[in-house]
Amino acid sequence: MSRSDSKRAVPPVSSVVMRAAQAVVPSLTVVVVLLAAWQGAVSLFAPSEFLVPAPLAVVHAMIQSRHALLAAAWMTGSSAVLGFLMAAVIGVTLGSMLAASKFLMRGLYPIATLLQMVPLVAIAPLLVVWCGYGARTSIASAVIVSVFPVLAATLDGMRSTDLGLVELFAVNRASRLQRWWKLELPWAIPSIVTGLRIAAGLSVIGAIVGEFVGAFAGDQSPVGILIVSAIRENRTDLVFAAVSVAALVGFALFGVVSLVGWILLRRWHASAG
Repeated sequence: MSRSDSKRAVPPVSSVVMRAAQAVVPSLTVVVVLLAAWQGAVSLFAPSEFLVPAPLAVVHAMIQSRHALLAAAWMTGSSAVLGFLMAAVIGVTLGSMLAASKFLMRGLYPIATLLQMVPLVAIAPLLVVWCGYGARTSIASAVIVSVFPVLAATLDGMRSTDLGLVELFAVNRASRLQRWWKLELPWAIPSIVTGLRIAAGLSVIGAIVGEFVGAFAGDQSPVGILIVSAIRENRTDLVFAAVSVAALVGFALFGVVSLVGWILLRRWHASAG
């Protein structure tokens, strides 16, 4: 590998920071403007705090319940991350298998689409029966809801591999594993990264849905239980605070996946540099 290739493969810290700033600053600006408009609308129309609390009231609830929110973010984030990682491995593996066999693709892909067609809330109680109460149900829920985007993206990316390059590998008598590792998988990286970005947000949603039906209440309650408890106590401000924490967990996971995807694209796709 030449020196220029080495520099492109491992981006400098300044490039990573600049990339993160370009992605975060516009979004933060829009969020600040929306929060200011929300605060202004609440001050002007004065709705009931039970219906629409002011942003300052939500911030106060965050500060007042910070320990519970931090514990909830850790519990939900752990389940979402584990579910996302399992979905990533399963999705890429199954997508590669389906791309390698038309028989498997025609037989299993329609069945895999059921994961998207069946509402998660309808099968979440079954997960409690199969996995029991606790984090296992949340992890399983996160896997189910986030595996299909990875599988579909992997399959589409590998099926779009340039036929000329496939013939070149065949002429050089490359094995099926070599063709997958050195051609099809790198070629599908942009599609896989897109699928992983979608799965990152869905994994948090899946984890919270699993918590609604299968998590325990207590000092270490996850976000789903915290939301249910706050609704029962008519604490709409705490509900908004818990939802905000869940959104931050999702944004953090999405940001990490996007950063890793950007590095992979720089490594295997010069056009992404």
